[in-house]
Amino acid sequence: MAGQKRYCLLLATEDRDFVKDTYGGYFNVFKSLLAEEGEHWDSFPVVAGEFPDEKDLDSYDGFVISGSAHDAFKDDDWILKLCSLVEKLDQMKKKLLGICFGHQIICRVKGGKVGPARNGPVLGLGTITLVNEAAKIGEYMDGIPTSLSIIKCHRDEVLELPEGAKVIASSEKYDVEMFSIGDHFLGIQGHPEYNAEILFFIIDRVLGLGFVKQEFADAARATMEGTGPDRKLWEKLCRDFLKGRQ
Repeated sequence: MAGQKRYCLLLATEDRDFVKDTYGGYFNVFKSLLAEEGEHWDSFPVVAGEFPDEKDLDSYDGFVISGSAHDAFKDDDWILKLCSLVEKLDQMKKKLLGICFGHQIICRVKGGKVGPARNGPVLGLGTITLVNEAAKIGEYMDGIPTSLSIIKCHRDEVLELPEGAKVIASSEKYDVEMFSIGDHFLGIQGHPEYNAEILFFIIDRVLGLGFVKQEFADAARATMEGTGPDRKLWEKLCRDFLKGRQ
């Protein structure tokens, strides 16, 4: 369709049976947050080595990198290939939204430092606070309150931002919860696409695998009691950034 907006999800996580059975895969989870009527969305499981063809990159209006169970600072073949792709998108000044792992990949590609979280992993609903200059970052921040709730699930973090990056938000445990580079790269450490159902699935999964203790899992569940993430605000912020709304 002439004039149709096109977007690309670079899926860095494996689909779990629960997510496939409940939502049809993480692609649909992201589309529920970001997609609007009349748009075309593609998904490439980069974690499995499937990438968009370089000649097709310019046909997309924006890109999204998902979270991942993998470490953004590792040198797996697919991670290095993803870094090369992000370098190309940077040169093309394409809109790129990085979520969790994607947030860290952007930092790495631009010369920052990523590593294990200094204050340990986090799982559950958390609150992040915008810095004083956040309103000047971009018009996609218009109308966004200074405090936002978001579901968090990560064991790594941005340790040092690259030159030219601007912090948008931080939290008690993490210095860089959101950052931007120019008007085309935006990183978010939390998961605006997650809901309570997905969070509880992840908690049960990591507990069952022995990755966390029962006390940690119980505390993660307790963060959702009587509350939830600011889903509508995250939807607005992410859509407005990705689609360059004024």
